[in-house]
Amino acid sequence: MTASTRVDEFEELRPHLLAVAYRLTGTVADAEDVVQDAWLRWDGSDAAITDLGAWLTTVVSRLSLDRLRSAAKRRETYVGEWLPEPVVTGFDGDDPLAAVVAADDARFAAMVVLERLTPDQRVAFVLHDGFGVPFGEIASVLGVSDASARQLASRARRAVASAPPPVSHDTHNEVAGSLLAALANADMEAVVRLLHPDITYTGDANGRAPTAARVIRGPDKVARFLLGLARRYGPNWLSSSQLALINGQLGSYAVGAAARDNYPAMAPRVTAMTVRDGKVCALWDIANPDKFTGSPLGRRS
Repeated sequence: MTASTRVDEFEELRPHLLAVAYRLTGTVADAEDVVQDAWLRWDGSDAAITDLGAWLTTVVSRLSLDRLRSAAKRRETYVGEWLPEPVVTGFDGDDPLAAVVAADDARFAAMVVLERLTPDQRVAFVLHDGFGVPFGEIASVLGVSDASARQLASRARRAVASAPPPVSHDTHNEVAGSLLAALANADMEAVVRLLHPDITYTGDANGRAPTAARVIRGPDKVARFLLGLARRYGPNWLSSSQLALINGQLGSYAVGAAARDNYPAMAPRVTAMTVRDGKVCALWDIANPDKFTGSPLGRRS
């Protein structure tokens, strides 16, 4: 096999491998590092491989598991809430990362639920339910028996069932767009009306940017917080914000803005949302710059 053929084969598998690694690690940076490491391992191997896709998926899974286990220790010192890294793409579908989050199991709400699983549960569930990997291969990755791998996936499945079910893109876009418009108009009544009774607002900044210190719950409290931000930042609130797809669903990101006209500077951030029962049931504010790898914010730096 020539070097160029080898590269072509790997590049054909790259979107699949990135999709696996992103669901397992929850960050674009880790996913890209894992996939690159998998390439180096294959490129330096002389082993006879009959199914390259399966072999590389196994390698990516083992590398991702190592990162998950080490990340669990790092999160013990994380300031505030921890959220997965969002993937922010445009509406034309040209961004290569769009393919990584094209399926419903990469919705931001689904990724948030994956963060609640143990590393072994996450690997078992994602590989089996997401990518159809046999339990025998999953057991080999985890170093457990087939029965244990099945049990891990089963426990994860019950936990993942708590995620809001996906709605159609049209429904999500209509509700999310209406909320963004109501916020732009500072219409308190409209904002409250568009928020689900069980709405939560979660910020993630690791102490590096202003956001909610704790999860905010309830339509009135979330609406007051959001409109308070609009008053605090004034023109910067809208001028720095742009609509985008956040893990394949309508949301927004703000490039940030310098202080002006007695309004403070606004830090860059990504806002994802989830719709249930015709209303927004969750809002996530990701303001930690370490989690901008999969967005135009990271590509600007």
